[in-house]
Amino acid sequence: MPQLSRFSITTPLYYVNAAPHIGSAYTTLIADTVARFARLQGRPVLLITGTDEHGQKIQRTAQERGLVPQQQCDRVAASFASLWKRLDIQYDRFSRTTAPRHAAIVREFFQSVWDNGDIYLARKQGWYCVACEEFKEERELLDGKYCSIHTNKSVEWRDEQNYFFRLSKYQSQLEALYRDRPDFIQPPARRNEVLSFVERGLNDFSISRVNLDWGIPVPTDPEHTIYVWFDALLGYVTALLDPADEPTLENALARWWPVDLHLIGKDILRFHAVYWPAMLMAAGLDLPQRVFGHGFLTKDGLKMGKSLGNTLDPLAMVDKYGADAVRYYFLREVELGQDGDFNETRFVNLLNAELANDLGNLLNRTLKMAGKYCGGKTPPIAAVDISSADALKQLGSSLAERVEDAYRALMFNRACQEVLALVRASNKYLDDRAPWSLYKRGEQAAVEQVLYAVLESVRLSAYLLSPVIPNLSTEIYRQLGIVLDFNDKTAIAQPGLYVEHARWGTLAPDQLLGEAKPLFARLELPTDGAL
Repeated sequence: MPQLSRFSITTPLYYVNAAPHIGSAYTTLIADTVARFARLQGRPVLLITGTDEHGQKIQRTAQERGLVPQQQCDRVAASFASLWKRLDIQYDRFSRTTAPRHAAIVREFFQSVWDNGDIYLARKQGWYCVACEEFKEERELLDGKYCSIHTNKSVEWRDEQNYFFRLSKYQSQLEALYRDRPDFIQPPARRNEVLSFVERGLNDFSISRVNLDWGIPVPTDPEHTIYVWFDALLGYVTALLDPADEPTLENALARWWPVDLHLIGKDILRFHAVYWPAMLMAAGLDLPQRVFGHGFLTKDGLKMGKSLGNTLDPLAMVDKYGADAVRYYFLREVELGQDGDFNETRFVNLLNAELANDLGNLLNRTLKMAGKYCGGKTPPIAAVDISSADALKQLGSSLAERVEDAYRALMFNRACQEVLALVRASNKYLDDRAPWSLYKRGEQAAVEQVLYAVLESVRLSAYLLSPVIPNLSTEIYRQLGIVLDFNDKTAIAQPGLYVEHARWGTLAPDQLLGEAKPLFARLELPTDGAL
């Protein structure tokens, strides 16, 4: 059997000025789903997430709360790790930029770029947004000198000596990258944004700050602190180190580099699609395979914000509805790359229709019929006993290929829709063939064929949806009498398992079924206490 290619994926390293919000949860759910599907196929996978912990914003936030910066970082980093656990995020590395190993990687990388002649000292004047940790051009500001992203934050005028990275030197190389690798930036709308930005001409950018203690000192001039973005992007590299590795670039890049996919929100696209590849070019390192910038989330059609009182707490969502419900809604409802909206009524209605009714009721009533008509076992037939013209066999036999294509394209909504098409066809199939009537007429063979086809279609649906709803998929398998925990990385990656389970016809005959229980309890529409 050929060796399957390794796959590495990163979320952003989230800034620790505040607790995690639904936007960061959304990005991480996407990354986890991508990683789970790759593991399902038996590929070695490395999923990196973590926290970005340096910079002036962290220092000021800590001061406002009466904390030292490290206390602020530790508390918020822990809240991210806790939420990821609640959402069943199976990350492999949690990178923190305050780790001593990370500082060693940053110093070595800085020295490499310095030795290449791509860092120099000059005066920087301009408007600076502390919330963005970024200098802004006049055209990017709102009236009154407010940031266009943090609209309630006024920018500050800065006039100081900084070290600069020669970004302008790499303009032609970046343009060649975008031309020769058109899929480097996705989706196409994000690629067009970057092309437009770069075509206007690139300016060198400041990579150090003065009068700032909270960060990594510039190796060649400790009076300066390395700019948070120049530091944070290297957190992806630090995360590649195995725990016992000496923290060197050579060790970090030995196994998992280049990263296959950087998954980010569109607000930090420029850093990942322009600055980061130029930095890597300057250090003579390979570039990541792909950068995908997804859209923003709104609530009830409005941008979320504390001033509007319409923020969405992901922990509250998990407490109220459970992890799989949250995962399913955002991956099923939002087309990745587009902005997406959360509406609690829509949330409840969608989950009731598709998880409680379509999938859950189908499994429950079919299991009960199998208990009554087949002695609590799967029918004593195999897939080969069912005609190739059978509607469910035909639909199920090509399902895995379509779902694989959707997962590879990061079109999770389409993957869910493909599976739900089989589930709905199974419900119609069951109603049309009415095995209860067949049983009364003594047509046992026909009953068994109907029940096998439906149970196998439910099993296949659960398997292909497991990257999205791992707990519900595990429960479906349990009720079908199959022991497979979709949260067990080792179990799902057994050699040959994907080939066997991703095809229609895997369910064994005469297999003892588990106890039939409601799969997904119907949700009630909120009256008060809405999220």
